[in-house]
Amino acid sequence: MTMQISKLTIEELAALMKKGAGVTVDPAEMGGRPEARFDEYGLDSLGLLGIVGELENRYGRSLPQDADRCKTPREFLDLVNNSLMAGA
Repeated sequence: MTMQISKLTIEELAALMKKGAGVTVDPAEMGGRPEARFDEYGLDSLGLLGIVGELENRYGRSLPQDADRCKTPREFLDLVNNSLMAGA
Protein backbone atom coordinates (compact mmCIF):
# COMPACT_ATOMS: atom_id res chain seq x y z
CA MET A 1 0.00 0.00 0.00
CA THR A 2 1.50 3.32 -0.99
CA MET A 3 0.72 6.43 0.93
CA GLN A 4 -0.47 9.42 -1.06
CA ILE A 5 2.02 12.19 -0.51
CA SER A 6 0.48 15.62 -0.57
CA LYS A 7 2.29 18.92 -0.51
CA LEU A 8 2.83 20.50 2.86
CA THR A 9 0.75 23.68 3.10
CA ILE A 10 1.13 26.90 5.06
CA GLU A 11 -1.85 25.81 7.18
CA GLU A 12 -0.20 22.49 8.04
CA LEU A 13 3.08 24.23 8.83
CA ALA A 14 1.26 26.62 11.18
CA ALA A 15 -0.42 23.63 12.90
CA LEU A 16 2.96 21.89 13.24
CA MET A 17 4.49 25.05 14.71
CA LYS A 18 1.76 25.09 17.36
CA LYS A 19 1.90 21.36 18.07
CA GLY A 20 5.66 20.92 17.92
CA ALA A 21 6.92 24.20 19.31
CA GLY A 22 3.96 25.83 21.04
CA VAL A 23 4.14 28.75 18.61
CA THR A 24 0.77 30.05 17.47
CA VAL A 25 0.86 31.61 14.02
CA ASP A 26 -2.03 32.80 11.89
CA PRO A 27 -1.68 30.82 8.62
CA ALA A 28 -3.12 33.78 6.67
CA GLU A 29 -0.43 36.06 8.08
CA MET A 30 2.32 33.56 7.33
CA GLY A 31 0.91 33.00 3.84
CA GLY A 32 0.96 36.73 3.25
CA ARG A 33 4.54 37.00 4.51
CA PRO A 34 6.25 33.74 3.48
CA GLU A 35 9.65 35.46 3.37
CA ALA A 36 9.45 36.55 7.02
CA ARG A 37 11.99 34.71 9.13
CA PHE A 38 10.86 31.94 11.46
CA ASP A 39 12.34 33.83 14.41
CA GLU A 40 9.93 36.69 13.67
CA TYR A 41 7.15 34.19 14.45
CA GLY A 42 8.93 33.01 17.59
CA LEU A 43 10.13 29.69 16.15
CA ASP A 44 13.72 28.82 16.98
CA SER A 45 15.98 26.19 15.40
CA LEU A 46 15.05 23.60 18.02
CA GLY A 47 11.37 24.10 17.26
CA LEU A 48 12.05 23.70 13.55
CA LEU A 49 14.03 20.55 14.24
CA GLY A 50 10.98 19.16 16.05
CA ILE A 51 8.80 19.95 13.02
CA VAL A 52 11.29 18.17 10.75
CA GLY A 53 11.14 15.12 13.04
CA GLU A 54 7.34 15.15 13.03
CA LEU A 55 7.27 15.29 9.22
CA GLU A 56 9.84 12.49 8.93
CA ASN A 57 7.66 10.33 11.17
CA ARG A 58 4.53 11.26 9.22
CA TYR A 59 6.00 10.45 5.81
CA GLY A 60 8.32 7.62 6.87
CA ARG A 61 11.34 9.14 5.19
CA SER A 62 14.17 11.51 5.94
CA LEU A 63 14.07 15.10 4.86
CA PRO A 64 17.20 16.83 3.52
CA GLN A 65 19.81 17.44 6.21
CA ASP A 66 19.53 21.19 5.91
CA ALA A 67 15.73 21.27 6.41
CA ASP A 68 16.18 22.43 9.99
CA ARG A 69 18.38 25.31 8.81
CA CYS A 70 15.69 26.97 6.69
CA LYS A 71 15.09 30.56 7.74
CA THR A 72 11.65 31.26 6.24
CA PRO A 73 8.36 29.40 5.73
CA ARG A 74 8.76 29.67 1.93
CA GLU A 75 12.27 28.19 2.03
CA PHE A 76 11.10 25.36 4.30
CA LEU A 77 7.98 24.55 2.28
CA ASP A 78 9.92 24.57 -1.00
CA LEU A 79 12.61 22.27 0.39
CA VAL A 80 10.18 19.85 2.05
CA ASN A 81 7.77 19.71 -0.88
CA ASN A 82 10.54 19.26 -3.44
CA SER A 83 11.97 16.46 -1.32
CA LEU A 84 8.59 14.74 -0.89
CA MET A 85 7.70 15.01 -4.57
CA ALA A 86 11.12 13.71 -5.65
CA GLY A 87 10.70 10.63 -3.49
CA ALA A 88 7.03 9.99 -4.35
